Parts: sequence; C-alpha cells; structure tokens
Amino acid sequence: MAHATIYVGFTVPQLLRGASRIFPAHSALVVLRHSVFCYCTVNGTIKSKRKMDHLERTANNFRQEVISQAKVCGIINESETVKRLRLAITNKDFTFKAGQWVDFFIPGISVVGGFSICSSPGLLEQEGILELAVKYTVHPPAHWIHTECALDSEVALRVGDLHGYQEGKGNGYKMGTVKLYYSAKNTSELLFKKNILGLMNAFPGKITCHFHVTQQSSQICEELQPHVTEGRISEKDLEEHVSKDTLWYICGPPPMIESLSKLLSNIGVPRNCVFFEKWW
Repeated sequence: MAHATIYVGFTVPQLLRGASRIFPAHSALVVLRHSVFCYCTVNGTIKSKRKMDHLERTANNFRQEVISQAKVCGIINESETVKRLRLAITNKDFTFKAGQWVDFFIPGISVVGGFSICSSPGLLEQEGILELAVKYTVHPPAHWIHTECALDSEVALRVGDLHGYQEGKGNGYKMGTVKLYYSAKNTSELLFKKNILGLMNAFPGKITCHFHVTQQSSQICEELQPHVTEGRISEKDLEEHVSKDTLWYICGPPPMIESLSKLLSNIGVPRNCVFFEKWW
C-alpha cells in the first residue's frame, strides 16, 4: 500500500514548536525550513545490504540522559492502519522539542522502537501527556502496540535528536513559510488532517497544505474538497517552489523517497538541500 506526502516551506521552527507533528510511516514528506525532523540525512543513496535496527541507525545521534517511565492512558484508531498512543509521563524532568523522537522500551521485548512524537511540547507541559502515531508493521515494537498494548500498559521513553540539545536554539529564527504536500490512498488515511487545517486557519499564508489521494472511492467531504487533488504528487506541483532559499524534507518508505529525490534532482534542487528520514 503506497502513500505519499510532501512538505515544502522555509524556516518556521518557532511556528511549529507548538504544533502537532505529522509522520505517517508510509507517507512521503517534503518540507522547506532550516531545522530538521527527527532523524534526517542529506540526500544520497538509501540502499543498504543489511537492515539496521533503530539503535544502530541512530547510534551517533544525541540522546537525553533521562529515561522516563510512562503509562498508556489512551489508544485511538487514527485510521485502519495507524494507532495514536497517549502516554502519561510522571517524570517532571522529561522534556522534548518539536521534531524530536523517542526510544521506546517495552518490558519483555528486546528490540527498541523509535517513534516520532506527534503531539506538541505544550500538551506535555500542561497535561503531562505525550502522543505517538504508529503504523502497523511486523516490527516488534509496532506490532506490540497494535496487538498487545492496552490501557495502563507501562513502557519507558528516552528523547533523541539529530543535533545536540541546545536550550533556546530557536529564538534566533525568522518565521518563514511551510508548504505541505501530503498524499495517501484515501482521505481516511490522511492522518491529523483536522490539525493541519486548524494550523492553516491559525497561520494564513504561513502554512499551506495540498492533500493528494490516489485510490479515493467515496465522496470527499466538503471541508476537505478545496485542498484535495486526486492523483500523485507530480513534478509540476513542486517545481514552482524551487529556489536557493528552500530546503526540502521527505518522510516515507524507501521507494517513495527514492522517487521524490530523483524528481527533485530533475527540477534542479541541489542534493545538499534535500533531507529525509531513515526509519527503515
């Protein structure tokens, strides 16, 4: 099942710091700004002979020292394939910034998961709650979340980031713009679409989104219709955003990232301006 998402924008870390993060595991995402999503790498070959696990892939990345116990306080079906996990955090020293991920430790399971945080730092500060959106796979941590996890299940979390943790790093950024291209099989698989529409309304001209659906069989709701295009994200969609000030962030499965990386190269985007997540 193929999904695609593309984010396009400029520097807006302060704008997104309080916003929910969108990381559908089987979407392709391209963003333009100077900060980075969780574990990103400059665009290059993404093929490998052996599939590394999460801790191997992120071995050289910064981690906070705090490992916090957490209890599952909510499980929500965001779609047929994605569950949103609400976790109650009791450790007051546990903090994170928008764009960071967590190492996810499950009692009795040796494999450590790595999941991007999809809730805002503000939710943790105000309610002590952190949220993860996890797509079903046979990978042990994701499989556990979809098949065994229940209310009051206990896990442990540790925050990781691409760069060293620097307090107040975002204070010098100038707000720019973000353009999101987000594609999935149908509108039910467009996770957090209401959150995205809310951000568009709250920051007109600063955040825009173009939803794409590739296998829509039902009528698209009136609220989404102005923002939805049927068909995949194309070269024509992206070429108007090419500039020397634009950075591109892609999130999705390897074939999607390969395809989008080649597309961006074809329209003149330098390789050092393209970043992508490596969660496989």
